[in-house]
Amino acid sequence: MSLSEKCAEITAIVLDVDGVLTDGMIGYGGNSSGEIKFFHVRDGHGIKLAQRAGLRVGILSGRQSEANRIRAEELKLDFLYENIKDKDAGFTRFLEEQHLKAEQCMYIGDDVVDARPMSRCGVAVAVGDAVAELDKVCDFRTRAGGGRGAVREAIEFLLKEQGKWEQLMQRYFS
Repeated sequence: MSLSEKCAEITAIVLDVDGVLTDGMIGYGGNSSGEIKFFHVRDGHGIKLAQRAGLRVGILSGRQSEANRIRAEELKLDFLYENIKDKDAGFTRFLEEQHLKAEQCMYIGDDVVDARPMSRCGVAVAVGDAVAELDKVCDFRTRAGGGRGAVREAIEFLLKEQGKWEQLMQRYFS
């Protein structure tokens, strides 16, 4: 099956957080959780575009973090799975609870813990600075690194493949 054919089947986007929605760095400071993360605004807008196009978007993260929950709430994500140490088992649970098939999902990851769900999903994306081992299971690698617009790049690619991009852009350019 071609990548275009795979993209046509996608109805949900599953995002890792650390190294995908962020650059992978975690800082500790004076906030209530003691942790600070930085998220790219264009990734957030890309997520909103995907949701406007009828796609479900959410998080499957190995860590639990107040920053993750704040960002998920701010973007009104469709699902949030945290503290998932076994990403493959977490992906299976996600599919069951969301009533989805693996081939309906785009999964965006950055490290070997993402390899098994990436090998099962419909479209697997490695961010630009992901570990080289993910090349064995990904359909493509973004040019942008994690936390630097990679999610937006992958979503824009998907929406163009699905023929939804131009209609979404009319809001801004008509």
